[in-house]
Amino acid sequence: MLRLLQYTLHRAPLLNLRTRNIYVMYELHDSNQSHSPPAKRPITKVPAGSSEHFKRAKIEHEEPEKILHPSEHAESPSDTPAADTKRGKRDAAGWAKSRRGKAKDTKNKGRRRGTRDQEKEGEREGEEQSPRAPRLPKRQSALLIGFCGTGCNGMQIQPDVRTIEGVLFDALVRAGAVSSDNADDPVKVNLGRAARTDAGVHAAGNLVSMKLITAIPGVEDFVARINEELPPEIRVWGSVRVQNSFNARMSCDSRKYTYFFPSYLLIPPKPGSGFQRAYEQHAQSMQGVIPLDASAHPFWSAPESRCSSSMDDLVRKRSWRISAEQVEVIRQTAKKFEGTHNFHNFTVGREFGDRSNQRHMWKLEISDPAVYGDTEWISILFHGQSFMLHQRKMMTALVLSCRTGTPSQVIDELYGPRIVMVPKMPALGLLLEYPIFDSYNKKITSINEKLEPSHPEYRPEIDFEQHRQSIDAFKQIYIYDNMRGIEDRDGVFDAWVRSIDTYGGDDLLYLNPKGIIPAAAVIKKGEKRDNPFKEKRRFDLTSFPDKQGTPTVEDDEETESKLNKSHLEDMEG
Repeated sequence: MLRLLQYTLHRAPLLNLRTRNIYVMYELHDSNQSHSPPAKRPITKVPAGSSEHFKRAKIEHEEPEKILHPSEHAESPSDTPAADTKRGKRDAAGWAKSRRGKAKDTKNKGRRRGTRDQEKEGEREGEEQSPRAPRLPKRQSALLIGFCGTGCNGMQIQPDVRTIEGVLFDALVRAGAVSSDNADDPVKVNLGRAARTDAGVHAAGNLVSMKLITAIPGVEDFVARINEELPPEIRVWGSVRVQNSFNARMSCDSRKYTYFFPSYLLIPPKPGSGFQRAYEQHAQSMQGVIPLDASAHPFWSAPESRCSSSMDDLVRKRSWRISAEQVEVIRQTAKKFEGTHNFHNFTVGREFGDRSNQRHMWKLEISDPAVYGDTEWISILFHGQSFMLHQRKMMTALVLSCRTGTPSQVIDELYGPRIVMVPKMPALGLLLEYPIFDSYNKKITSINEKLEPSHPEYRPEIDFEQHRQSIDAFKQIYIYDNMRGIEDRDGVFDAWVRSIDTYGGDDLLYLNPKGIIPAAAVIKKGEKRDNPFKEKRRFDLTSFPDKQGTPTVEDDEETESKLNKSHLEDMEG
């Protein structure tokens, strides 16, 4: 019997364990049966061209060996695994894997990401294809740009809306710097930015990086060719060949922003306004403090202010000039922002314990007041490592604390765990000056020491100062003149400060003679507040209808949408 079992296993080496066990059972329970070796199996011829593999038959101990024809398998599948156990098509025992209940795989693995017209692609199938244009080499490049944000929905490219990146990318495609194969998706060319800006915010300098065709046939001046395809309010200052590992956002060390505002925002709240009444009532509950008497201020003590309209007030505000003492108070308060702090109250969507709230401000510089037209303006330069979404709330805390006589200690209070409502200053006054790449420039400088400028590994520094003359001329025409013209025509900043003064609730009670956040002003998550402060959408805009008159404050209220962390990180810079 042992010889019979060895012979049988030799004849059927691919039978699984179940079938081999049958032979063992056959030997144990039917030992009286003849032990002569089985007859040779007949050879079944498979028709030529057939793709079906020859399959072995299942051998049962109670009936003689049987060979099944391939056609029988279609009606009655075999219980024995196929001899051809193709990897990925069979299980561990060699049986064919079932696809019952699984969706059909229709994914085209060769398809590239994009938005090409599928119907047109299908129409061209079967037709004789025209020869494709030769593929030109792409180089990782950095474009130094500037723009007036009026009429654009921010910096970052978005579907179905006009953005700075969207206009720029379309111009690069038309100029030939981006091939037609990559024109349907900016991700293909690794588009990135050093700093993003909110809707309507301007930038004298910013940087975008991507893989570009810099040697365009028939084009001698690469930058000039791109500018031909751009509107005049968006300019490319220069193009720099950077390292392949260059990341516009991560390689940026710091950014500089400037905020411009009329000095009349520092005039105290109008006597009798909702804010002034709430301020005085809260100040009376404090002991040992002298509240600010707005009625005693020279601007509001004038006889013409007693029965004046908002338009009359605005005319007088524009002729008002700030004192040197007030300028010094602003400069001392601004120093509270310098250093590393938790800016959770100066952004949206961040909890106090979120480590990303820790931002470092290198320096704040406040210029001397300057008069343009009838209005006196002040500019504040912010030099920070990075900025959070809506971080122009810092300007609100600075301006409102100074106009109400609130001690600078309130800035330290806002870094603490208590959450309060800090409104946003109008977007009209915000300008991104330029991003700074000192670490990257130092790295490539050390590499370039051993290289000639003609060497393929040589990389120039990123320097906006090389284009200072062009940048200053652009700022004057498309940013400064535009910003001051809108303020002169519409009085946007006056409308904003009046929206503050008309509010008489508790949300702004942290503006008080002690500079301490009271419990009434603290926002608790999940709790509904009585009379919450509601911001107006129009103050996030930098372009308005071309009509005379001050904008109304009774417009649509802004509702802050919930943003996840990845979206917030992408919107910061």
